Amino acid sequence: MLSRLPVAALKSQSILGASRSTFSAFRTRATSQVRFASSSSASSATFESLLTSRASLISATLFSVGSIAWYTHLYGSLPFIGEVHANSLADDGLHPAALPWSHKGLFDSFDHSSIRRGFQVYREVCAACHSLDRIAWRNLVGVSHTADEARLLAEDVEYTDGPDDKGEMFQRPGKLSDYLPSPYPNEEAARAGNGGALPPDLSLIIKARHGGADYVFSLLTGYIDPPAGVEIRDGMNYNPYFPGGAISMARYDDGTPATTSQMAKDIVTFLNWAAEPEHDDRKKMGIKAVILFSALFAASIGVKRFKWTVIKNRKIFYNPPKDLNH
Repeated sequence: MLSRLPVAALKSQSILGASRSTFSAFRTRATSQVRFASSSSASSATFESLLTSRASLISATLFSVGSIAWYTHLYGSLPFIGEVHANSLADDGLHPAALPWSHKGLFDSFDHSSIRRGFQVYREVCAACHSLDRIAWRNLVGVSHTADEARLLAEDVEYTDGPDDKGEMFQRPGKLSDYLPSPYPNEEAARAGNGGALPPDLSLIIKARHGGADYVFSLLTGYIDPPAGVEIRDGMNYNPYFPGGAISMARYDDGTPATTSQMAKDIVTFLNWAAEPEHDDRKKMGIKAVILFSALFAASIGVKRFKWTVIKNRKIFYNPPKDLNH
């Protein structure tokens, strides 16, 4: 058949085949370039949409505000920005140093011997002016005293109760269910007995003061002589940790500095327990919750891997249909 074709026809067929192969190669190269351009444009469009999306802006704003708030919480002020105060720093009192309390760690509990000694200091010293309205005698049981010891302490105090069968009030010994007595019958009597100053209730004093236990300890051990140029009224004492510097609370000191700091440490530990008696139980419950939820999390990961491993590890083959035109 080919022998019958002329030479010119054969040459034209060969040129046509070469042109077809060249066109197919050019089309393949152009298609690959188009695919690359489309993928690069798609990635750039995705990046631009990520930068301009509302969720990204909100996330960046929240991150910035959170960072500023956390820095301010740690250091008290922002860098390179001056603070404007209506009063001086001396009016706010010195900032207490961070002390290594034995109950400060995540897995640490209160020193119950220190709580017992702190309660003794409170009864002998602080109870003369300060109340402890939120603590009952029964709260001491199992923490610093036994049930019999707490019962004997409660019976030493007379409580007004009644009325009786005749409609009259009467005095009775205290019970475990009674709350610790207040040194004054009312607020006016407390002010009259302290030169117009009202002694605060100590039930939540650790929670109510900035610095917590560090502030109360520094306040108890921070009494000094007033510096030159500072005048203190009669009946007042100078303490740089107290706002304003002048405090009505008298200094309790038996002459031994070590004993003073030890008593301050014990009473602060006792007041810290009084502010949150559930401290130890909360940490125990937290440890149990962490162990339980960690085990459940590990079990959920195992179940998830077991259920999804068949789907994630399967192979899908695609056989495209044959194009009969080529």
